Amino acid sequence: MPPVITDASPANQGVPQLARQVLQRYEGQQGNLLPILHAVQHAMGYIPAEIVPLLAEGLQLSRAEIHGVVSFYPHFRDTPAAPVVLEVCRAESCQSMGGEALAQHARQQLGCDFHGTAANGAVTLEPVYCLGLCAQSPTVMINGQPHARMTPAKLDQLLLAEGVQP
Repeated sequence: MPPVITDASPANQGVPQLARQVLQRYEGQQGNLLPILHAVQHAMGYIPAEIVPLLAEGLQLSRAEIHGVVSFYPHFRDTPAAPVVLEVCRAESCQSMGGEALAQHARQQLGCDFHGTAANGAVTLEPVYCLGLCAQSPTVMINGQPHARMTPAKLDQLLLAEGVQP
């Protein structure tokens, strides 16, 4: 059985060692690029540019192919996220219940657009396409915790509770 990546934080190992570990773990698996990228992002919080050529060599792919996958899927990040990640639901149900106004409020309060980080580095703003809480729209997720029936005022309170001044 392939080794499991246990303590793969950047402080505990270098990028080359992480690349070797994930390549070994998924060696021989068909369609292993996505699981490898997920493992790297799980370990480091993002896909660092310096790992792309190492993965390309190990997978016998071009750097452009790997970069294409990283840039195609919005879940993958090429820069570290802020300590607080705010995801605003962009699905139709949430939009019909005020989600667009909520998204605009979040962008205005944070001073950044989706896939961006506030200038103070405290919050990364991401779109998400359905949190499965359609009956309680609009919804957001903060650091993996969903919040329903969201309003701009409630969002400001949640951000304050996370230590973020909106």
